[in-house]
Amino acid sequence: MEDATYMKRALELAVRGNGKTSPNPLVGAVIVKNGRIIGEGWHERAGEPHAEINAIMNSRESVEGATIYVNLEPCSHFGKTPPCAEELVKRKFKRVVTAMEDPNPLVAGRGIKFLRESGIQVDVGVLNIEALKMNDIFIKYITAKAPFVLLKTAMTLDGKTASRTGDSKWISGELSRAYVHSLRNRYSSILVGVNTVIRDDPELTSRIEGVQTRNPVRIIMDSGGRIPIDANVLNIDESRRTIIAATEDMTEDKRRQLKSKGAEIITTDKRNGRVDIRQLLKELAGRGIDSLMIEGGGTVAAAFLEKGLIDKVAFFIAPVVIGGKTAPTPVMGEGVSLIENGYRLKHRSISVFGQDVLIEGYINVPWER
Repeated sequence: MEDATYMKRALELAVRGNGKTSPNPLVGAVIVKNGRIIGEGWHERAGEPHAEINAIMNSRESVEGATIYVNLEPCSHFGKTPPCAEELVKRKFKRVVTAMEDPNPLVAGRGIKFLRESGIQVDVGVLNIEALKMNDIFIKYITAKAPFVLLKTAMTLDGKTASRTGDSKWISGELSRAYVHSLRNRYSSILVGVNTVIRDDPELTSRIEGVQTRNPVRIIMDSGGRIPIDANVLNIDESRRTIIAATEDMTEDKRRQLKSKGAEIITTDKRNGRVDIRQLLKELAGRGIDSLMIEGGGTVAAAFLEKGLIDKVAFFIAPVVIGGKTAPTPVMGEGVSLIENGYRLKHRSISVFGQDVLIEGYINVPWER
């Protein structure tokens, strides 16, 4: 029970790195000695000291003989920082408790083995599922070399994302929208189809009151170059970056206009007349983008879902019914022919945000690949 309590605290600390550690994982550490917490820390930013080192530096007394709780296996290799496992041995820790092994092939159990061979007791698996879910993005990116893909949507009780006239402001409430901005801060990129840009002209930025956030890279699926040149997503500066995913159908004149605004263009092969999304994901991974949140619309969502490219979903359900046989739904396309072929969610969770209900779950579980 004590181990779970301290590991829960390590996970709480790890979350503080949201939006700052990518492509590194979220890691927190708690140092306990004689039943007291004497030091805490978390990985604050990519390239800076890891959670274990920060906890040691923040300790109020000697860590010799202490236990350290860390939600991810201490690293055993030189990267931008020295190996944490060696530092724990040097500091003479008595015990290390970790929630999970590091899936990074450069570590993958080597840190645990090194600690044990150095005489330190190591216990693995405390709050394992919680730790795996927290670092789902890191696990997918480091093992599959591909971005983790989340499908986020807000819909009415009868499954509509807008009225028959296209009105969608606002289906979800303020608390739900605030949570979405925290997701935007966590995910490296956000993707919508060009129809969403034409219809809603969103900014697709992360705004959290009182918090300095990281804006996701905005990715617009626009095979033929229909995006308006004065669209909000083309307001580009050092903190706001935009990529247009196109095909050869986009004219050279439109390409010049977009580049003059600062937009980047990724040109893929055509698949059914549209952007090849597998090729797009590969290009994004090569640019260091480890995660992608799809926010609209239904045709884009269907394209990713039908190709098995959605890892997780987050569906906000608002207590309102609007009806309309032509009103859009979160996922369009042809759909499955049999209920038994539907996409079932694993590791589901349900949360309440004001009057809205959020259902989250995995379609592709990154640690079960």
